[in-house]
Amino acid sequence: MGKLNVELEESWKLALNAEFNKSYFLQLVNHIKTEKEQGKIIYPKGSNIFNAFNKTPLNKVKVVILGQDPYHGPKQAHGLSFSVQEGIQFPPSLQNIFKELQRDTGTPYPSQGDLSCWAQQGVFLLNASLTVRAAEPMSHAQIGWAIFTDAVIRIIAEQCPKVVFMLWGKFAQEKGSLIDSSKHLVLKAPHPSPLSAHQGFIGCGHFSACNQFLVKNGMDPIDWHIN
Repeated sequence: MGKLNVELEESWKLALNAEFNKSYFLQLVNHIKTEKEQGKIIYPKGSNIFNAFNKTPLNKVKVVILGQDPYHGPKQAHGLSFSVQEGIQFPPSLQNIFKELQRDTGTPYPSQGDLSCWAQQGVFLLNASLTVRAAEPMSHAQIGWAIFTDAVIRIIAEQCPKVVFMLWGKFAQEKGSLIDSSKHLVLKAPHPSPLSAHQGFIGCGHFSACNQFLVKNGMDPIDWHIN
């Protein structure tokens, strides 16, 4: 991990130690370093690459919301899928998430889009790729992150007792094969992007279904209010 110069929460460090020593991960780190040396801008900044892991320890994971790759505009990505830092305009996908949340649960439409308060309650906000080049969506999709995040999903599915996986869009749904749906709740819907949100994401009811499952299994529901 030192090779990426980032700190990692202890339970994740232990669980992922074997991955960090595999050749694909060392090549991935080298790829990112080389691009930075070439003057390319990479999002999010280094200290935020593992933000989702640091905010939600492995033994606290109750829900997984899987995104594709980080936002590629300035100041948007901060290591939590779909989330933006306070003061940043909501990207269209996040707008649709908040619309469905309001429709499904009555949660007021928030004034800011930082989802850290969800992460602190056990909502693991994972992107399939943890980095991206500025203004180039999916630019790091083929450098090894998919192998790494597959391993992350397998670890959650194996080590956590009952988890709600929200898989939005075809890309996320392909990860469903890594999850035992007899043990966990796997919720699937179209992606919240403007291209597909009205083909079934709006109206999916995932937020209320998630809380029903958690309560049924003796866990506290998620407070979806953004504070």
